[in-house]
Amino acid sequence: MKASRNPALSYGVVRSSRTTADIVVERDGRVIVRAPAGLPDERIEDIVQAKQYWIYKTLAEWRDLNATRVVREYRNGEGFLYLGRSYRLSLVADQDEPLLLRNGRFCLRRNLVDHGEVATAKAAFRDYFIARGHERITQRVGYYAPKVGVTPRNVDVRELGHRWASCSPTGSLAFHWKCMMAPPTIIDYIVVHELCHFHSLDHTAAFWNEVDKILPNHRDRKEWLKKNGAAMEL
Repeated sequence: MKASRNPALSYGVVRSSRTTADIVVERDGRVIVRAPAGLPDERIEDIVQAKQYWIYKTLAEWRDLNATRVVREYRNGEGFLYLGRSYRLSLVADQDEPLLLRNGRFCLRRNLVDHGEVATAKAAFRDYFIARGHERITQRVGYYAPKVGVTPRNVDVRELGHRWASCSPTGSLAFHWKCMMAPPTIIDYIVVHELCHFHSLDHTAAFWNEVDKILPNHRDRKEWLKKNGAAMEL
């Protein structure tokens, strides 16, 4: 992270082949400037200074949203999100799979949490969401790609840190496994968002126009993700 002319404001810079610069506040609260490869540092600093009000306003909203972050416990009756619904957890001893969704409940093998090893229980959920995500998200990409007019090279579901999804210059798409906690309409928004980056890497008016062609109500879905993303945690 770099310190700006304002000592209270720091930011990171990600350079790529894009043609314009923009600023985003990531899910982890970091301020990132996405800039063309050849843009001088001084010009980036000018952009940051010009957008200070927006940055502080967005950071304040981020803090408010993350104040409601949910910390889940791996015990009977706890609720876990899947496709926008909350399912109660049952700890069971008589199943071979680490985690199953059965009879309206998430059934987690009890020995995964008997010794307080939360990381093992989290891994069971993560693996479950990755497997289901490959099925659902690949299908949704296949549905929307012709509508957007693009052909992705491949689709992956994995850990992506603070990003919901990414689109590589080679045409590969990756989606965070946490997307599977969101309602299907929000998953579709994330899919369309990434597919439209094949037409425009930047979040310009031209990019949002492409999204609007496919999802005219994308603003509502974007706002839902902004407000509820912090709760999509294990």
